[in-house]
Amino acid sequence: MLFSKTISVAVAISLATLAFVQASPLRIPDGPIAARSIEDLAAEAAADPDFVAYVPHSERTYTAEQLADHEAWIKRSSSGINDWDCVPTAAHPRPVILVHGLIANKDNNWVYMGPRLQDAGYCVYSFTYGSLPNIPYFAGLDKIENSAAQLSAFVDKVLAATKVPKVDLVGHSQGTLMPRYYLKFLGGAAKINKFAGFGAIAYGTTLSNLVPFLTSLGLYDVIKKVIDPVCLSCFQFLENSPFLQNLNTGGDTVPGVQYQFIASKFDEVVTPYTNGFLRDNNPLVKNVVLQDLCPLDLSEHAAQMLDAIVFRKIDAFLTPAATQTVNCLSAFT
Repeated sequence: MLFSKTISVAVAISLATLAFVQASPLRIPDGPIAARSIEDLAAEAAADPDFVAYVPHSERTYTAEQLADHEAWIKRSSSGINDWDCVPTAAHPRPVILVHGLIANKDNNWVYMGPRLQDAGYCVYSFTYGSLPNIPYFAGLDKIENSAAQLSAFVDKVLAATKVPKVDLVGHSQGTLMPRYYLKFLGGAAKINKFAGFGAIAYGTTLSNLVPFLTSLGLYDVIKKVIDPVCLSCFQFLENSPFLQNLNTGGDTVPGVQYQFIASKFDEVVTPYTNGFLRDNNPLVKNVVLQDLCPLDLSEHAAQMLDAIVFRKIDAFLTPAATQTVNCLSAFT
């Protein structure tokens, strides 16, 4: 079950990545073109004036307009979010740093949220953290303490580039957990104004009670030894892990930072879903059940990355002047 849940998240991320690639305006025709004969291609071209035969990348040429369109698309996409010349505005005075989740990276986790935040006028930045040697593409695998140190360095880089005193954070999944270590133990509280999280995991997960079951069978340590070489963070976000006990002892928030954590009743990774919520009696904390905004929203853990209602709630939190009414109709905006 542990592997099936991880795979379900990986599949969702892969689908998002596929959509990201397919959205580029520089498309090539689908289908096994190379398998057709020259005669077939000529006949098809004659019958369809819009037909374009396959041309190898090395032999393609593009007009200046096509190149400009592609560059504009890259800037709108999550792989082009780090515009180091971006100047915060009066409407959006703080840069937004996106913090991805486990087995994701700075591109595929933010294929939807990144462009939308950019289009809304924010200066948006992100980075890939927690990579392990010889494991490409998938990140967030290193110890959370090490990843928090990477976040610390990246925040300082963004502050220096934008010349502002504080930034806002938006995190998904492990991206709602790791920054809390930075805030509490690495001096981040003085540099963060607002922290918005979704698919939140404040108090860990039981993986639908799989963890207590394995523990009762004496298999917890055995499985941990198998998984640790490829994922040092995985067991850190299990409910009651030593990492979480240390992080949450004495309070799960820090003074001065505003928090909004969104959790879904249908989250199959963070179980129970209420473990996603912060528990401090802090007036600067907003815990939000996604289905309280829209009972029809069936987004589970990974699908929240592509959820317009989640985006609208984050935008409303970051910018008080933005539309504050968020409901089912927000899915169409």
